[in-house]
Amino acid sequence: MKDLLIIVLLAILALTLFWPGKGLAARWLAGRKLAARARQEDALKHILKAEVNGRTCSVTSVAGALRLGEDAAAALLAELEKGGLLSFEKGAPRLQPAGRELARHVVRAHRLWESFLADQTGVAETDWHRHAERQEHLLTREETDRLAAKLGHPLLDPHGDSIPARDGEVAADSGQLLTEVEPGGWFEVVHLEDEPEILYRQLLALGLRPGLQARVEHRTRDHLDLLTADRQRLRLNTVQASNVAVALRPEVAGEFDSALSELRTGQTAAVLGLSPACRGAARRRLLDLGFVPGTVVRVELVSPVGDPTAYRVRGSVVALRRQQAALIRITLPREEAA
Repeated sequence: MKDLLIIVLLAILALTLFWPGKGLAARWLAGRKLAARARQEDALKHILKAEVNGRTCSVTSVAGALRLGEDAAAALLAELEKGGLLSFEKGAPRLQPAGRELARHVVRAHRLWESFLADQTGVAETDWHRHAERQEHLLTREETDRLAAKLGHPLLDPHGDSIPARDGEVAADSGQLLTEVEPGGWFEVVHLEDEPEILYRQLLALGLRPGLQARVEHRTRDHLDLLTADRQRLRLNTVQASNVAVALRPEVAGEFDSALSELRTGQTAAVLGLSPACRGAARRRLLDLGFVPGTVVRVELVSPVGDPTAYRVRGSVVALRRQQAALIRITLPREEAA
């Protein structure tokens, strides 16, 4: 009886380890294959981004981007060359058509997945990139096409990067570095670099998002002082600022911009738009309630405890909590703004 029990246990263990397709050994092998493919695709993605931005790529840059030793990076590039995905020109890796097509797909899948997480899930902003880094290697081209259609074929991801069409090219990075903006210059944030993650988290904590408008008040060798269009003061060190791309917007200087949460009872204002930080279901709800550009809003009543506040919008009265109202950008009448 004891021998029979041992045989049964050994049989169960063998099935657990070696069951075709589902055993631990099969899963381990599949995981290794996926990890190897992900490294190859990450290398192709790095080379593609270097090419479209006019930068020289090298074994050293690939090693740094993928956190590999230079010998491992060189071996990885040799595998890709053998597979016909890249070639070397004057010692620098250059994508072949098949490698460029695969890299474009990975970039597209990544940016679409970040858009999906931002607009249709409750995943925290700081986790979008990490989830997309994994999902970009799992989505097929057909699945990516369906995802794009489901999202309405967005042009930009949440970080401000352009999303290529299925057969389109990956665009070069837009804008200039925030560190290059002269004091007094108004700008709009067009891109936040999401790596390294610790810097990205710091930028989000400061309130920076694509679409944020501000001007440089003061600049030193170590930091920049900013005044946002809704009168918030921010200080970034130069390392943080070097991870922010902006477009100059001199026309913003004439606008007096505030947040709906700053209005007092009886005051009126016109909606300029919604904060870039307002996304997904929360954004759709505010738009459905009538908080669209040009709409006139009046504060009707403030709760005795200060929250929520009742606003008259298009003939209806809507109650919003302060953190919701803070996401609605407004223009005050000049006599009230003074």
